[in-house]
Amino acid sequence: QVRLVESGGGSVQSGGSLRLSCVASGYTHNNYYIGWFRQAPGKEREGVATIYVATGDTNYADSVKGRFTISQDNAKNTVYLQMSSLQPEDTAMYYCAAIAMRGSWPFEFALANLRASGYWGQGTQVTVSS
Repeated sequence: QVRLVESGGGSVQSGGSLRLSCVASGYTHNNYYIGWFRQAPGKEREGVATIYVATGDTNYADSVKGRFTISQDNAKNTVYLQMSSLQPEDTAMYYCAAIAMRGSWPFEFALANLRASGYWGQGTQVTVSS
C-alpha cells in the first residue's frame, strides 16, 4: 500500500523560505508522479508542482515558477518542495499526492490524474505573515 507523509510546514515572514518533504512508501518501481498541491480556506485545491520520479522531469504552476523547486532524493524515497520568496498568498495547507503513471505527460494531465486517482498525504500547514 502506498503511503505519503508530509512534513516541513511552519510559519514564516514574507520573503522567507521553507522546505517541505514528502516521504513516499509502497512503490516497487519509479514510474510514478508526485505532485504538490495547496488549498487555502475557501479556495479550490491548486496544483503547484509535479515530478516524474523515473526521469526527474518537473513542471510548475505559473504562480510559483521561479520561486518553488520540486526535487527528489531516490535513496530516501523523498520528494521536496523548496519554497522561496514566500508571500502571504502562499499561505495554505500543502499536500503531496502520488500516482503510478508511465511516461512524461503535460502538467495539467498529471494534475488531473493525481486529483482523480492519487494517493494523498495528510497535509502540512504553511503560514506566511506580512
